[in-house]
Amino acid sequence: MTDEQLQQWMERVSEVFFGHPFVHQARFNKRLQTTGGRYLLATHAIEMNHKYLDAYGEEYFEKIMKHELCHYHLHLQGKGYQHRDVDFKTMLRAVGGTRFCKRIETANDHQYECQTCHFIYHRKKQLNVVKYVCGKCKGRLKKITDK
Repeated sequence: MTDEQLQQWMERVSEVFFGHPFVHQARFNKRLQTTGGRYLLATHAIEMNHKYLDAYGEEYFEKIMKHELCHYHLHLQGKGYQHRDVDFKTMLRAVGGTRFCKRIETANDHQYECQTCHFIYHRKKQLNVVKYVCGKCKGRLKKITDK
């Protein structure tokens, strides 16, 4: 997908779900690593992470777009646009956006599970399961994946 196609899609989602036009720039940012997108306060532009489109598809990616458009429209209206604000939470729920992004697993992702509380840990580097224990309940860890 190109930046122009993203721009058209963002404009369409803005009109359909928010009833207001999106008149600024939407683009992909290949440097984004851990976030689905971001709204830039100074320029009112929205940058999206193409990895989420590839990993989870158009339906989930549109939910991330709605999240960023909530920031955009609330900021332009002078209302609470931050994650902790009631206006943001209310609008996000109304349009069906996602509050948090799913985690994209990488090629060097190691997963460990606590044998007691079954909490899953994701680490880039391997852990010594003899030396380290669960930080929540002090239970033993077991490696469950090796990618």
